[in-house]
Amino acid sequence: MNKEILRLAIPNILSNISIPLLSSVDTILMGQLSVAHLGAVGLGSMIFNFIYWNFGFLRMGTTGMTAQAYGGDDKQAMILTLLRSLLLGLIIAIIILLLRTPLYHLSSYAMSVQSDQGDMVATYFYIRLWAAPATLMLYGLMGWFFGMQNAIIPLILTILINGCNIILSYILVYNLGWEISGVAWGTVIAQYVGVFCAFIFLLYSYRSYFKYYRRKALTQLDGLKHFFSVNRDLFIRTVALTFAFAFFYRQSSDSGVAILAINVVLLQFINWMSYGVDGFAYAAESIVGKYKGRQDSPRLNLAIRQSLVWGGVLAIGFALLFWLCGDYLFSIFTTDTHVAKDARTFLPWVIAFPIFSFWCYIWDGIFIGLTASRAMRNTMYVALGVYLLIYFSLSSTLGNHALWLALLSMMVVRGGGQYLLYKKYGAQLQ
Repeated sequence: MNKEILRLAIPNILSNISIPLLSSVDTILMGQLSVAHLGAVGLGSMIFNFIYWNFGFLRMGTTGMTAQAYGGDDKQAMILTLLRSLLLGLIIAIIILLLRTPLYHLSSYAMSVQSDQGDMVATYFYIRLWAAPATLMLYGLMGWFFGMQNAIIPLILTILINGCNIILSYILVYNLGWEISGVAWGTVIAQYVGVFCAFIFLLYSYRSYFKYYRRKALTQLDGLKHFFSVNRDLFIRTVALTFAFAFFYRQSSDSGVAILAINVVLLQFINWMSYGVDGFAYAAESIVGKYKGRQDSPRLNLAIRQSLVWGGVLAIGFALLFWLCGDYLFSIFTTDTHVAKDARTFLPWVIAFPIFSFWCYIWDGIFIGLTASRAMRNTMYVALGVYLLIYFSLSSTLGNHALWLALLSMMVVRGGGQYLLYKKYGAQLQ
């Protein structure tokens, strides 16, 4: 089982770590220009996280349903899940592009974008939004590859996309002087390169699966009902989670440019950890889904236990890294010595974060493999309530510390709630 987990997790970790690396490079590029540029790209990136995270169900739901079909050797269900996900992703992307102006104004208000940063954030937003069709179709493709127990193709695609993005952003920012437009165009071009290559891999490796496609089956009511039911609950859960991080950024922005810059950088550390631990969560999605499809309870339970162990080991490693190298890592992101000095006050939260939050990431992967989307949604409701209660109760006395305490508490409640639900209902969770 450990070999099976590592076979999927190691490529996932490598590909996942390259994602926050890209975000970190964008942050570094802007941080060398000014604190205002640093805050603007942080807000702009968070707006897209707010938009795209909400449609993360295109990857998560696709992985869980595909993995179960793979475990049950249902080839028609495998290919239908992919096609439904791609079609839905394309429709959502078209709607996003059509509603881009009201979407920006709503996002700008929600993130409390200040007037002196408005032009930079708007420039970033309106350029990067053109990547929406490629980004959302990539969600479905990546999720399908994971469900097919293939972590190598997503690794190649992620490294290709992010490597292309980093090179383009550097050239456009430093060589051509495009500033914030450069990092936005770098992302757009890289996303379309990625989706083009993903379709090449799909046709090369899985061409034979398309013979199981039936047009009538694609719109069959029972299959569509299950597909949309799972994705609906994942969508609601993700909206709640994204709201929590959007709220975090908004309160940071309202606290001033210095606190916003500090939190933007410290959240980069959290991104490194979460994407790393998510490597084991993604492995859990694939393996748990496969063994649920096979109805092999002993192997399913073993996969759950070992995924939690491996996630915990990696989380401890991240905590040690932040403890030993936190000051140095922060100094890479900004040349402002006052901001770097003030950041040390909040560094203990980032050190504690991996240890107390890793299990919610792993349990998310387990629940996705089980397609227990309703249970994920409900635990997120409770966790979000705890998050807001803690912040509004303590913000007047603890300030930014209350924001970090609330965020960490939300993660603990999510993981604890999912553990209790699985302990009670097992693989029959919905």
